[in-house]
Amino acid sequence: SMPSEMLMKIFSYLDAVSLLSVGCVNKHFYHLANDNGIWLKIYSSCFQPKRTIWKMKSEQTETVSLGCAALHDRRPGYWKKEYIFKQIAAVKTRVMRLVKPVDPYTGLPCKNKEAMKASGLSWIIVLKDKNGKEHVMEKANLSFKDTSVTILWYSTNWPCLDILSTLKLFGVMPLLPDQSRAPSKNGPRRRSLIAEYHLANLTESSVAVGADKLVQLFSLNPGLLVGLWKEKNEIAFVMASLHYHQLLERSTLGSATVQYALPPNKPVLDDVDPEYGLHDYSLHLDMHGGSCTYLCGTFKSLFCRKGDIANGYLRLTVVSLKDSTKHLPLIGTLGLSWETDVFKGNVKDCYVMDVTLLDETGKPFWCFSAPVYMELSSEASSLYDYMGHIYTTDYADSEGKVCLELVWLKETKEYFIVNLVLYISTKKVNNWYGTNY
Repeated sequence: SMPSEMLMKIFSYLDAVSLLSVGCVNKHFYHLANDNGIWLKIYSSCFQPKRTIWKMKSEQTETVSLGCAALHDRRPGYWKKEYIFKQIAAVKTRVMRLVKPVDPYTGLPCKNKEAMKASGLSWIIVLKDKNGKEHVMEKANLSFKDTSVTILWYSTNWPCLDILSTLKLFGVMPLLPDQSRAPSKNGPRRRSLIAEYHLANLTESSVAVGADKLVQLFSLNPGLLVGLWKEKNEIAFVMASLHYHQLLERSTLGSATVQYALPPNKPVLDDVDPEYGLHDYSLHLDMHGGSCTYLCGTFKSLFCRKGDIANGYLRLTVVSLKDSTKHLPLIGTLGLSWETDVFKGNVKDCYVMDVTLLDETGKPFWCFSAPVYMELSSEASSLYDYMGHIYTTDYADSEGKVCLELVWLKETKEYFIVNLVLYISTKKVNNWYGTNY
């Protein structure tokens, strides 16, 4: 019942975020909050006009301020859109400046963490039940590594697993990032769909990666770990592992319903010869369990000869059983740490593996971050230097496979990597280079 003129006067004192929020109340407020006069005032205070508009009046010339002229012949909401677009462009410029320097070992931007903070980027999961109701989980702990970020959600009020149908992972950015204060979840935000997972028959359709006295862990591709309470078979926590490669694009450039598709690689002129195979590749490997890092290393000068191409894969040997000088010890006992509001734990024999494979130009070729687990092999160690149990870790996706062998030395209580081989899909190599292996 309040007159529109009075509401407009009140709205004129609001900042941009509050004005966008009040426009969501109803249609009447939306139209009033689109007023060009209010938004031009906000726009001008943030972005000073760089020119004036000249008009001729009889024999004299006068300057008309951009603010006055800009109100004419503009549709409602024009200056709101201009302000938002310019703010988004300013944030993109700031982020691009941060991600420009590249780490020569990982081939990835050096300041990913700073870039994410500058953009106000965060991540949420949305659980949808069979009735269509959505449950948004905001609270999350972040753990940054050399090439990935691990996100852990836990809560005391997870919806019942039996009624859930899907889980969606979103990147979330404030529409108008404010560097002086933390982003508010009640302010205007944009969602970008990163991945969608189906939760129907979770324990049957996903891969069991380990358990302790309280929880069981199940892995969903790509890079999601769901922890279930053993007794109740209900969600205890959800952990996502996201590789830095294209992380900002996937978390910001997609829509709320469609995932961002990575652009195809443009082949460059090179001396790549299918008869010769791949050469001068580099691998950065990170093995961690949340807070603990077990291995972080770079392997250079990897190659694949023609004889190493078989069954649709090209083989890159990183660590060989035969060369004991390259066998690597791990720091600590492998395990994945988890926590909730009340309990903490560590599931042994599973961890997060970050793989960053660079081509001969130093460009990221195959990258992933995913939870994996170790299996005790039935074979005993045949190596003279290592007398102990052999464990294997295998990972596979549409682009390649990783096969890892470790030996547990009981005397020194440590693991040694004695064999590490990457298998790259020939289809991926052909698409990358525009050739035919």
